Amino acid sequence: MKIAAIKTWTEELGLLRPYVIASSGRVDSVSNIIVEISLENGISGLGSAAPTGKGEDETHQRCQDVLQPDSLQWLIGKSIDTLDAIIIELEQTLANTPAARAGIDIALHDALAKCRQQPLVELLGQYHRRLPTSVTIGIKSLEESLEEAREHIATGFKSLKLKIGLSLEKDIEIVTKMREVAGQDVGLRVDANQGYEREDFIRFFDRTSALKLEFIEQPFKADQIDKMRSLDEGIRRHIVADESLFTEQDAKALAASPSACGIFNIKLMKSGGIHSALRIARVARSAGIALMWGCMDESIISITAALHAAFACPSTKYLDLDGSFDLARDVVEGGFVLEDGYMSIVDKPGIGVELRHSNKTRL
Repeated sequence: MKIAAIKTWTEELGLLRPYVIASSGRVDSVSNIIVEISLENGISGLGSAAPTGKGEDETHQRCQDVLQPDSLQWLIGKSIDTLDAIIIELEQTLANTPAARAGIDIALHDALAKCRQQPLVELLGQYHRRLPTSVTIGIKSLEESLEEAREHIATGFKSLKLKIGLSLEKDIEIVTKMREVAGQDVGLRVDANQGYEREDFIRFFDRTSALKLEFIEQPFKADQIDKMRSLDEGIRRHIVADESLFTEQDAKALAASPSACGIFNIKLMKSGGIHSALRIARVARSAGIALMWGCMDESIISITAALHAAFACPSTKYLDLDGSFDLARDVVEGGFVLEDGYMSIVDKPGIGVELRHSNKTRL
């Protein structure tokens, strides 16, 4: 079945709870670019792009520019059944804009699975059916952080992720207090967002070892892989690579012996979509590296797409797919079910989302 039309538009989604992270400061609002690909048989697939600002500075404006419908006319007339070939051409055409690629990639996968009349995860090969996700607490005062943690625990979340990386002593204090509030039944994770130097990171690891943190995400600058690799193996296996991991080539470099980390954080917006994310997942599996699937501030569209990919991978151990929870609004409904902190997929063709009525700002 051939592609008949492509529409793209920007949606301002807002945030219910602004936050701060070590690498980029305060975040007050969010917008996503929505992609709709229609086939000749009337089926349409949805995707969304949430630019990371990384990947050679893929800003929102740059992402919008490459997703102009006129620039995507080469897709018209392509058969959805040749998805692999389309993705290869997409990677060449939008080489430096992974979030833009992800938006198109997700819409293509959604349309293909709908044509096959099955949920995308079944098309990919389902392994998991239900996993807990963490919910993230940005950098804020100790009192605000603990209060937010209590709210999340009260609503059923089984895992909390704390943004740290601005001050070693404050980081240790907040993690220690958080464990007291959360008790032993709630998992704790931390994300340093490239905020540490080597010696301070080792101090943090040693002084928080009794708190049984699940992992420590991206302690060093993205290009400091050798610094991660220089750490003892007992530390490295608790490290998650995030900003260091965009491509399959990055994955291979991180996995090279001795591996620089024990966990990969795969984000569709960094990798360029489902197709390339699954290639990274295969590298991880061959190297014995666990997977966490993460996100930006994203619509349910791309969060659900990541969940389908995650559930198709045996190496998936963690979810951090909370990117739609704090949006003031969304453009779709459906996709996944969240119950007591666990995520599962709705039993519908494609990724299982449907557009709500919205005012579309055409690109």
